[in-house]
Amino acid sequence: MSSYSVGIVGATGAVGKELQACLEKSSFPASSLRIFGSERSAGKEIATEKFGTVTAELFDVDKARECDVIFLAVSGDFALEHAEAISEGEGGAVVIDNSSAFRYKDGIPLVVPEINGEKTKGAKLIANPNCTTAIGLMALFPLHKLFKLKKVIMSTYQAASGAGQPGMNELEKGTLDVLNGVKEVADHAVFAHPLPFNVIPHIDKFQENGYTKEEMKVSWECTKICDLDPDVAISCTAVRIPTYRAHSEMIVIETELPVDIDAARKALEEAPGVKLVDDTDKELYPMPLTATGQYDVEVGRLRKSLVFGDHGLEMFVSGDQLLRGAALNAVLVAEEMANNGALAEMTAKAT
Repeated sequence: MSSYSVGIVGATGAVGKELQACLEKSSFPASSLRIFGSERSAGKEIATEKFGTVTAELFDVDKARECDVIFLAVSGDFALEHAEAISEGEGGAVVIDNSSAFRYKDGIPLVVPEINGEKTKGAKLIANPNCTTAIGLMALFPLHKLFKLKKVIMSTYQAASGAGQPGMNELEKGTLDVLNGVKEVADHAVFAHPLPFNVIPHIDKFQENGYTKEEMKVSWECTKICDLDPDVAISCTAVRIPTYRAHSEMIVIETELPVDIDAARKALEEAPGVKLVDDTDKELYPMPLTATGQYDVEVGRLRKSLVFGDHGLEMFVSGDQLLRGAALNAVLVAEEMANNGALAEMTAKAT
C-alpha cells in the first residue's frame, strides 16, 4: 500500500488534538505529518510518537496543497474560504472537513465509513457529519438494514465540550464558583444560560419551524448519509447538559417491518464501531462516563416501544463526540479511502 503525506489545519483545538491522537493509533499509512495554524500557533513544536517533533506552520493554501490529505478542524467560514482551493484541480489535496460548510452541498459526500464509505470514490472533498448524527447513526443504521426505518424520534443530552474548550472551561469555572460560594448562579458567555446545575434545551440557532439548526442537522444528515426516503420522518430535541464529554441520545424508532429484539441485539453486537452495553440486571447501560475516550459507541436499554408496539424499538446511546463524532470519523474516512483505492486514484491524478 502507498503511503501519504498528511496535514492538519487547526491541530491545537479540541478536535485537532484528537485528530493527531487518532492518527498516531491509526493504521492509515501516513508517511509524514504537517500541522498548520494561525500566527499564534506557527512555530510551536508539537511532540508526536509516530512523526517525531512537528513544528507548526502558518497556514497557506499552497503549502496545504503539497500534502496528499488535509484534515480541516476549523470553522465553517474558514472551510468555505479555503477547502475547495486546497482540493481543486491537479495537485490539490484530498480534504476531509469537520465543519458543517459542505455537508448539504450536492456532489460532496457526507460520510460515515461504516455506512457509505463507497461514496468517497472519486471525491477530493469529503464532509464529516455532525457529532450527534454520527453517534446516533452507528446504532440506527444496523437496525434500518433489518427493519427499515419509518420514523425516528431523538432526544439528545450533549456535553459542554460540544462547544469546544471554551464550553468546558465555562462549565468548570461556573461549577467551582457556585460550589465555593463565589456565585449563586454561574456566569455564562458560551451558552445561552448558565450550564452548571442546569440543562439547556437550546443548541445552535432556532429555525422558522421551531427546531434548532442542531436538531435539523440530525434530520438532514441522516437522510443524506443513509439515502433514506424523504418520507422517513426524523425529529430531534437537542439539550445541553453539565457534563464534560460524550453525548448521549434517547432514540425511539418506528419501523416498516416487525421488530425482533434478539435480532436487533445480534445486529448491534456485530456492527463495527458499536459496543452493546445492555444488562439491566447488572445495572449496565450506556453512560457518558464509560463512553468518554472510547472509539466505539455504546448502545443499550433496548426494548420494544410501548408507543409503536411490534413496529417500534427504543434505546439509549452514548458516544464520545470528539472521537466518533469528529476526529475518529475523519481518520476512518481516510483509512477507507486508502483501503478502497480512492486515495491512490486521487493522488495519482495529482502527479
